[in-house]
Amino acid sequence: MNISQQRADARPRARGTERSLARRAELIAIGRKLFADTSYDALSMDDIARQAHVAKGLIYYYFQSKRGYYLAIIQDSVADLVTTAAGGTELPQVDRVHRTIDGYLRYAEHHQAAYRTIVSGGVGFDAEVHAVRDGVREAIVVTIAEGAYGRSDVGPVARMGLLSWVCGVEGATLDWIGRPELSRETMRDLLVKSLGGTLRAIEELDPACPAPAPARRDA
Repeated sequence: MNISQQRADARPRARGTERSLARRAELIAIGRKLFADTSYDALSMDDIARQAHVAKGLIYYYFQSKRGYYLAIIQDSVADLVTTAAGGTELPQVDRVHRTIDGYLRYAEHHQAAYRTIVSGGVGFDAEVHAVRDGVREAIVVTIAEGAYGRSDVGPVARMGLLSWVCGVEGATLDWIGRPELSRETMRDLLVKSLGGTLRAIEELDPACPAPAPARRDA
């Protein structure tokens, strides 16, 4: 078989792969809204197929099970959130912190169903689901640590302080997108100031992690 024949044979498979990926992405987009609006246990595969206007077998084909479908939705949503929040690596450290918080809020504001899926979930205790959701917290902690300290290998005091702040941000952001009484800019500034308090508390307990100048009250 010559090269031209090989390329001709490869093109249909490539197009088929593209269609398959597009179909999978479409099902994930549908699932984001379904699982955000209805709890995991309340949705059967028949319900999902009917609301997605697809054959149930198609969902099994791509995801094997309802749990597999849900995990794929969470993983896809998490990837989007982390990418959005962790951008701006070329910025100065302090500007990157502001960029991270603004990106996080912007994602939650414009992808509310996906954000609720990430933070709220709906499958009870499931170690794999919790691991995926914990992963986004760790990614945000690393991003904030790099922005505040210029490194991610911080000690247990700093890590726990930043993780506590991130968990508080999740709850506040859920309330904010449900009752958007504050502008995103005001919400961002509030979270930045609360982060400043966290950074000062970390420094007090672990002087090896000094708060950056903008977080100091005497700056």
